[in-house]
Amino acid sequence: MAKMKSHRGACKRFKVTGNGKLKRHKAYKGHILTKKTAKRKRNLRQSAMATTADEKRILRSMGK
Repeated sequence: MAKMKSHRGACKRFKVTGNGKLKRHKAYKGHILTKKTAKRKRNLRQSAMATTADEKRILRSMGK
């Protein structure tokens, strides 16, 4: 039986930290930025952690 392929989109969107948590980027920063305040856009630049409820599913799709 062949190996399972990792989901390339998930691999590009998530990074595993040293503690094993998943780092992700925030949404809503792609377009329609004129109506969003500078503070909101600045906060969207920060990375966030994926929820623990999704970690197992994301790691499986990443092939880890």
